[in-house]
Amino acid sequence: MAEPVGNQDKGGDTAVSKVVSDFVDGLSDEHRMLVVLKAQLYDGTWEPMLDDLRNRLAGKPYIFKLANRIKDDIERIEEMQEFETEHKIDLADHVKT
Repeated sequence: MAEPVGNQDKGGDTAVSKVVSDFVDGLSDEHRMLVVLKAQLYDGTWEPMLDDLRNRLAGKPYIFKLANRIKDDIERIEEMQEFETEHKIDLADHVKT
C-alpha cells in the first residue's frame, strides 16, 4: 500500500506533492479557517459542514454558526473538496493550525 502523497519524495509523487503544497500555499485565510473547522469540528469531512451551511441558508436548524459569507464558504469548500478528491489527500494534513 502506498504512503500518503505528502510523505513521498520520488518520481511522480514529488510533482503531486508540489501541486498540493502550491495549492495549500495559495489558500486564503478564509479557506484555511474552513480546513481547520473541518478537521476540528466535523470529524475531517466536508459534508456535515456543507449541510450546516445549506441548512442555515434555508432557515433550518444547523450545528455551527459561521460568518455571514455562507455562499462564499460553500464555494470554497466545494473547491477544496474537489482538490482533495483529485489528489487523494486531506488538506488538514497540510494546513498548519
